[in-house]
Amino acid sequence: MSDPIRLQPGDQAPDFTLNDADGKPVTLSQVLAETGKRVVLYFYPAAMTPGCTTEACDFRDNLRDFDAAGMTVLGISPDGSDKLAKFRDKEGLTFTLLGDPDKETLSAYGAFGEKKNYGRVVQGVIRSTVVVGTDGKVEKAFYNVKATGHVERLKRDLGV
Repeated sequence: MSDPIRLQPGDQAPDFTLNDADGKPVTLSQVLAETGKRVVLYFYPAAMTPGCTTEACDFRDNLRDFDAAGMTVLGISPDGSDKLAKFRDKEGLTFTLLGDPDKETLSAYGAFGEKKNYGRVVQGVIRSTVVVGTDGKVEKAFYNVKATGHVERLKRDLGV
């Protein structure tokens, strides 16, 4: 297996513009500038699958804590806007979901590449979370995280 990119604390977070669930473009640098908050980017394989639903609902249920700690949560998957809108509406998600069908942003963040799935090496989304500071630099990067319990561990690690 080849080693994918792994961002480290202090690295400049790759800027991106991706469409949200309503088809509107969202740019990381603009979110940072407009909100003045740190950004939690979490990368997940596919909307409306069991693990991704668990993780998304965990973020939804803990959103107030992240907000109180001065953080904005953005979820990124390879899904298109239509599927993201259905996922948001079905699960009552109140944070922004972004689609990266070309997988360019996923790749730039080290969240797409070779991974093991049931013992086989496959290409796919590597469930990951990157925390971007208000200065646009990576504060923390977590790769190969588990859907269940990840939000609680993230909050603990970030002191939220």
